This record gives sequence, structure tokens and C-alpha cells, in this order.
Amino acid sequence: METVQTPWGKEIIWAKSPGYVGKFLHINPGHRLSLQYHEKREETIFVQEGTLLIWTGENEHNYIVATENSTYHVNPGDVHRYGSPAEQKYPTILVEVSTNYLDDVVRLSDDYSRSHN
Repeated sequence: METVQTPWGKEIIWAKSPGYVGKFLHINPGHRLSLQYHEKREETIFVQEGTLLIWTGENEHNYIVATENSTYHVNPGDVHRYGSPAEQKYPTILVEVSTNYLDDVVRLSDDYSRSHN
């Protein structure tokens, strides 16, 4: 397994093959990933622990609230952003399975000033 530290928490890559990747994403309370889309990558997430906020566009006030045992699917081209509520006392933990295009991230917006691809 490989652990990747991120500004919003961490990713634990638990499976990696030419066709797919499996990860655990730990999103710290009050943090979120980039608003992004993928050109080739397709992914499905499962909310294992906590509450997940899912944005599907640039409107900050327009998001979906997903609870434990919820799933969400992202097709190539779908704009999305995942976050953990600030009032939550522990990280939101997701299980993600995706096609193996790990570098296929087009950032539209980022809370940590990372480059927009």
C-alpha cells in the first residue's frame, strides 16, 4: 500500500493494476478536494465513515450531502468536488475505485493554490 499526504488529508492506494485503482480517501473536517473533472478517468466512491459534501459545479452553495453507505459515480467530464463538513469531529473516509488514470485531474478551482492543469 502507498500513502499520499495531501493538503486536505491523505490517500491510501490499496490496489493498483493497469485497469483500475482502489483508494481510501481521508478528508479532514473543514477541508475539500479541488473542483475538478477528468478527461478519461471514471470513478465510483463509497462513503465508509462520516458525511460527505459533493459539489457538482462552481456554485459554493449547491452541493449534495451523502451519508455513510452512500455511493456516487463520476463519468469523464463530470465536474465534482468532495469535502468533509467543518463541524464533523473526525475525517470523512471514502473508498474509491477508478480507472487507472491517476494524473488525469483538470483543476478548475483549488483551496490550496495548486496549479490548474
